[in-house]
Parts: sequence; structure tokens; C-alpha cells
Amino acid sequence: MAIREILEAPDPRLKIVSKPVETFDADLKTLVDDMFETMYAAHGIGLAAIQVGEPIRLLVIDLQEEDPDAEPVECEHDGTKHTHPAIINDPRVFVNPEILDPSEEQGTYQEGCLSVPDIFADVERPARCRVKYQDLGGNSHEEEISGMLATVIQHEMDHLNGILFIDHLSRLKRSMALKKLAKARAA
Repeated sequence: MAIREILEAPDPRLKIVSKPVETFDADLKTLVDDMFETMYAAHGIGLAAIQVGEPIRLLVIDLQEEDPDAEPVECEHDGTKHTHPAIINDPRVFVNPEILDPSEEQGTYQEGCLSVPDIFADVERPARCRVKYQDLGGNSHEEEISGMLATVIQHEMDHLNGILFIDHLSRLKRSMALKKLAKARAA
């Protein structure tokens, strides 16, 4: 496994519409492993293949929710001890995903993106949807999803279509976000 570079806006590759995955082989499995390692290292909860420069219809998600029944975990970073809540990992892989039947009911979440670091904004999306996808073996699945998972999969699927979450914002808010990103890079 390897940590890959995450493309950041305004990299033009992030605007590419990704192609369907046709070959389900060891290379695809390696890419998925690399994507999870990259996502975890960046403290993300979702990553599309195009964000690591691979224009294929593949995304990984792990909401990494806190486990209220587990004891907190102690760790040490830079010589300082920290206590963190125990996390439930639920890594999910979606190959060639499609959104079916998005609900009319909307949900709003404050979104961020590994390709638009340190920028957060409220985005409204369908609260529920049905997702059709394949797993790493090429087997087809269909699933009804809601809540945070529905938001994250729609966010990541936007990447597969060359759309960033800031593209859902007004022109003024998008411009402000890009200026903030450019200023942070210059610092």
C-alpha cells in the first residue's frame, strides 16, 4: 500500500469525467488499498479515484463513526499523550456507482473536501437515494442509503463527473472559497 498525492483545486484533472471500470484485477485492488491508506492519512471519510489522478469510476468511503460502547483509545503523538474515542471502521468500495431515485426530501450538511483543503460550506443534497454499484469482484449490488452516507456518496460521485462541492455554491461563495485556498497556498 502507498499514500498517493491528492489533487487539489484548481487542478484541471479534477474536472475530468471518469470512465467506467472494465477490469476487476489485482491492479484495481491495489488502487483501492492505496486510496484507503491515502484517505485515512489525510483524515478523510471519502475519496474518488480521480482525486489521486485515476480517472475511473471508483470511490471509497469510511465514515469512521465513534463507538459509544467502547473504551477511549490512548495514543502518543510527538511525545504527547492523547485520548481519542474508539472508532468503528466500515470501509466501503463502490465501483461504477450510479444514483437511482434520489429523494425529493433534502438534507444539508457542512461539507469539506480533501481536494479543497480547509474550505467548508453547507451543501443541500437529496436526503436519501438508491445506489447501484459493483464490488471489487465485479458483482452488482443495489442499496438504499440515507443520512451522512447518502451525502458522502453523492459528494464523491460528483468527483466522478468532474464536479467539486464548491460548484454547488453561489458564484460569490465559490469565488471566496477559491481565493481563500489560493491565499493559504501562498502562505
